[in-house]
Amino acid sequence: MTLSYRIGHTVFRAFARSFYDFRVIGEENLKMEGAALIVANHVSFLDPPFIGQAFDEPLYFFARKTLFNHPLAGRILRSWQTIPIDRDKPDASSLKATIRLLKSGKKVLMFPEGTRSPDGYLQKAEAGVGLFIAKSSAPVLPVRIYGSYEAYPRGAKFIRPAQIRLVVGKPYVTDLKAHQAEGRNLYQSLADEVMERIGGLTL
Repeated sequence: MTLSYRIGHTVFRAFARSFYDFRVIGEENLKMEGAALIVANHVSFLDPPFIGQAFDEPLYFFARKTLFNHPLAGRILRSWQTIPIDRDKPDASSLKATIRLLKSGKKVLMFPEGTRSPDGYLQKAEAGVGLFIAKSSAPVLPVRIYGSYEAYPRGAKFIRPAQIRLVVGKPYVTDLKAHQAEGRNLYQSLADEVMERIGGLTL
């Protein structure tokens, strides 16, 4: 864990657990050892840091490639273990870097929906998450965050008071043969399974 990540982790943990009374349901599932592709719903800019601070070990994140264009922002994002990705045209380097991380035992956080929900409800997953699952064979840890939409929804200018809860499901290993599909159809099938599991995580 870098010094920058440690500072950010400490600040966001204090902020989340005091101002937002952040609580974890299924906390025992956070203790899994080794690699994991952590998949979550996405409703707010608060989601990455609030999910990240729930884990004692450092996570790797994705962020839009354009956010790295600013020298200071790019430097901070890289120090927070953020992987640049082009949402419109993902490149092979991001895929390879992520697979290397997973195969070396790291944990990577990914939002299967690709973008923040405009209304707080779950959206359809993009096939990209299925590609990462198929290529890495890493265990998948589904989580669902509640309350961050009320705290800071898309388009809001200021944060708002809310109770935030993170529901953590049990990790699972995907049986690729059970999906009976190939190529993009397989990736989309795996992505649909991810959203089904996230959708099943309730308060």
